[in-house]
Amino acid sequence: MTATLPDCDEPEDEPETGPLRRCLVTRAHIAREAGLRFVVGPAGQLIFDAAATLPGRGLWLSARPDVIGLALKRGVFPRAAKAQVNVPADLGSQVAAALRRRIVELIGLARRGGGAICGFETAREWLVAGKAGLVIQARDGSLEERTRFIGGRDVAVVAPLNAAGLGQVFGREHVVHAVIVAGKLAKMIEIEANRLAGVAGEETSGHIAPSVDP
Repeated sequence: MTATLPDCDEPEDEPETGPLRRCLVTRAHIAREAGLRFVVGPAGQLIFDAAATLPGRGLWLSARPDVIGLALKRGVFPRAAKAQVNVPADLGSQVAAALRRRIVELIGLARRGGGAICGFETAREWLVAGKAGLVIQARDGSLEERTRFIGGRDVAVVAPLNAAGLGQVFGREHVVHAVIVAGKLAKMIEIEANRLAGVAGEETSGHIAPSVDP
C-alpha cells in the first residue's frame, strides 16, 4: 500500500550542495543520484535533467510515479521556481522515456568499450568468472531462463528494457541476457534502471513484468 504523502506548501530553498536533495512533494531528503532533477528553461518550459548537469536551479522529486502525479496536481514547480512554468501533462511518460534513452546510451558506451557482452552462454562465462558488475535481462524474457542464468549468484540484476530494445543496443533482433563488467558504468546503469523502475512503478530484478519499449 502506498503511503499518503504530506501536503507541504513550503518553498524549496535549499542550495544544491552535498549528497542529498529535498523532494518538492514529500519534503524528504533523497540521494542526489537517486532523485529526479528538473530545471526551468529560458522559455519557461520544465526540462527533466536526466544527467543532472544542466545549468540553473534544480527542482527535485523522488523517483516515484505517485510523487510525479502529486507534483502536477499540486503545482509544486511554479511555486518552487517562483515563476510561471510550462509543465507537460505527460511528465511521467517523458521522464521514463528519457531514462530509457539514457540507459540505452550507457549500455552502448559499455559495449563500445568492451565492457558489455550478451547471449546466454557468453554472458554467463563472464558471470561465472566473477567479472559481472551488473546483469541486464529483458523484461519479457522467460522467468525460468532468467533465473537459470543467474544460478543463485549474488549479483545486481536489472530489467529496464524488453528483448527487442536490449537487442538494438547489441545489433541483434533480440537479447535476453547481458552482462556489464564491474566498474563505474555498471553502477551508473544500475542507478538509472532503479530510477526508471521507481518512475514506472516496476520491479528492477528477477521478476517478469509487462514489456517496456525502449
